[in-house]
Amino acid sequence: MAYDRNKATAYAHKWAMSRNENYYDFSRIGGDCTNFISQCLYAGCGVMNYTRDTGWYYNAVNSRSPSWAGVEFLYNFLTENKGGGPYGSEQPLRKAELGDIIQLSFDGKVFRHSLLVVETTPQILISTHSYDNDNRALKTYIYQKARLIHIDGSRG
Repeated sequence: MAYDRNKATAYAHKWAMSRNENYYDFSRIGGDCTNFISQCLYAGCGVMNYTRDTGWYYNAVNSRSPSWAGVEFLYNFLTENKGGGPYGSEQPLRKAELGDIIQLSFDGKVFRHSLLVVETTPQILISTHSYDNDNRALKTYIYQKARLIHIDGSRG
């Protein structure tokens, strides 16, 4: 099953500066960035993974996987997923494509922010929540480390 990068980025543009009422807004309890990125991923693949503990899904605020809204949990799910839903691999930033994910570490140790790539030329532009942005240049962030999660595909 293909990952539709255009659908993921269209969703990002539509909701970057507002909230989809079908999902809880985590802004006041740690940040909404990864929840928003998961919504974008879901728009691009349409498949959730209901594997207990290690899956990726959202039914309601109290019925969701840790990977839906947690930065490190999402990274682990995407890079280790052998089941349904999206899967990816860590790649150099220069290989960024529409619909890929960038995660930032501000202290050089812990990754705490997730962004969706919405443009790659002439520079990488992102959309994100918590600090709501759409079409923001990655180079305007101040961070110690960045990692790119290239979405390789999705399984039904």
